[in-house]
Amino acid sequence: MAFLETSTAAGRTTFRFARPAVSGVLPLRSLAVGTLLAAVTFAAFCVSVADGRIQLPLTEVVPALFGHGDPGTLLVVRELRLPRALTGLLVGAAFGLSGAVFQAMTGNPLASPDMIGVIAGAQTAVVAGIVLGLGAGLGTQTLGVVGALVAALVVYLLAWGRGTTGYRLVLVGVGVAWMCTSATDYLVARAMPYEARAAVGWLVGSLNERGWHHVRPLALAMAVLVPAVLLLGRWLGTLHLGDPVATALGTPVGYARIALLVTAVGLAAFGTSAAGPILFVALMAPQIAQRLAGRATPPLLVSAVTGALIVLVGDLISRIVLADARLPIGVVTGVLGAPVLLWLLVRANRTGSGG
Repeated sequence: MAFLETSTAAGRTTFRFARPAVSGVLPLRSLAVGTLLAAVTFAAFCVSVADGRIQLPLTEVVPALFGHGDPGTLLVVRELRLPRALTGLLVGAAFGLSGAVFQAMTGNPLASPDMIGVIAGAQTAVVAGIVLGLGAGLGTQTLGVVGALVAALVVYLLAWGRGTTGYRLVLVGVGVAWMCTSATDYLVARAMPYEARAAVGWLVGSLNERGWHHVRPLALAMAVLVPAVLLLGRWLGTLHLGDPVATALGTPVGYARIALLVTAVGLAAFGTSAAGPILFVALMAPQIAQRLAGRATPPLLVSAVTGALIVLVGDLISRIVLADARLPIGVVTGVLGAPVLLWLLVRANRTGSGG
């Protein structure tokens, strides 16, 4: 028997290894789209590192990323600019992947961590830490994760009665999000001036002044959560068909939903803690990736790459195109994402999707 057998049909390549006994399907269009998006994302990443008060040519930036070049260029690239670009890349990937899990799991294109209260919960926890001194010493990463998990748990329990698909989850999540937003506004209003400035600066969503201490926790979290999501992703296809069909196909529906929920919330929470709530990335990226790849559900890895590209391009727009206004990236993605949200609402209403 051959150690590797492959066959191609209907735009998909099926492979099977004899040793170890592993088989799978590679959608060719998704693979091509993901490769192209990865190349564009790397180009945007290099431009992001090259841009600054001292413009660096890409011919010097790319070698410096791999440790080659004169000491001055290495200092500027690896110590001053690389942390910001890496934070944007990782945050975008985390939001895109988290949104893809939520949308595929619920079968609702409007289900994303910034729509259903997850990011709002992280906001409230972090602002409470800044203003009230709660969880002193824990840092924004831990506070953000705790707040996001609590908000997600509340949403899940409130939506549990009639299932967690359709508009029920979104409506419950919107209600929880507004409660968290109101609590956040109250905390900012009662804060001291320096506390309010720190809280508002974080709430807008920005990549300014990001350093390695922002990159490392996020990178470690993604090193754990991304493989976990990919391993659990085999259940997303059956969950998208509904709980009765998923159960009939042997999917442990309850365990699968909880495991996917925890990993998706973790990605959104760590991304929010690192750069603040960069709006609509988790909503836009899966929908763009799904249409580019021609899939019935958002493809996980393509969504992650799309999210990274959106954040990097949004950051470049805020730094280059809107340099005089000096708008943080959260404002740029909010402006870009609002029409996408309206389009999704109109489309869902016309097709009757979403529950």
